Amino acid sequence: MELNKILSANILDVIFDGRNKEYGAYDLRKTYNRRISIALFVTLGVALLALIGTILANQSGGEEVVKEKKVEMTMQEIKPEEEKKPDLPPPPPPPPPPKVEPPKIETKAFTPPKIVEDEKVVEPPPAQEELKDVKIDIKSQEGIKDIGIMTPPQVVDQGKGVVEVKKEVEDEDKVFEKVEIDASFPGGDGAWRKYLEKKCNGQVASDNGAPPGKYKVVVQFIVNREGKISDVKALTNFGYGMEQEAVRVIKGGPDWVAAQQNGRKVTAYRSQPITFVVSDE
Repeated sequence: MELNKILSANILDVIFDGRNKEYGAYDLRKTYNRRISIALFVTLGVALLALIGTILANQSGGEEVVKEKKVEMTMQEIKPEEEKKPDLPPPPPPPPPPKVEPPKIETKAFTPPKIVEDEKVVEPPPAQEELKDVKIDIKSQEGIKDIGIMTPPQVVDQGKGVVEVKKEVEDEDKVFEKVEIDASFPGGDGAWRKYLEKKCNGQVASDNGAPPGKYKVVVQFIVNREGKISDVKALTNFGYGMEQEAVRVIKGGPDWVAAQQNGRKVTAYRSQPITFVVSDE
């Protein structure tokens, strides 16, 4: 570009002097200000439209739009109530059946014999042949012959005043939940505690990764009349091998002293808590 044209020329013409202005960079820089202005006006227009829409929405927001609700109704035919009949008195109860008296059995009076003189005998005892088909009683009575009808036996109260009470026989296979005397370990609670401390692995919880804390495991088992242990099961479920260890130790224990109820040995439930402690160390 000539020196006399530099002062009056555009900066783009100076930069692109002698270069290919059809490449595109020249046109982009030349129209940059116009494109920026168009973008600015478009942005302002969109913002203005949004503002106007917000104002209009706030003005119309206070009016409630009431929509009609369609309610379907069905008419049910109402039948007139039937006329109530007057209350009639209840029918009289049926008459009781006629009382049928049992047939009278022929009896012969037979009193204890007394040794007296012949002149003083008032009524001689009946002969043995007359007593074959009749009942013996304290007085004579006419009636039908004895044909095997059972008569209630006469109970003579001897005045002893003794009433026999049948004792209820308890089922020997019954397992008691509550008893008068619980089953116990030979040697008492102290011996049982020493056995548990000796046989139970207290590190089983920490060895299996249990978090720190105290875990009270409860184990239930049955002690029969011979003191044998059976049906050992855990009532808790903390995991980490604690319930399995407690069940193993109690199953492997010696025989117990059976529980007692009403003065005799019975089969009963027994529960034992075992606490596992996992420290923070």
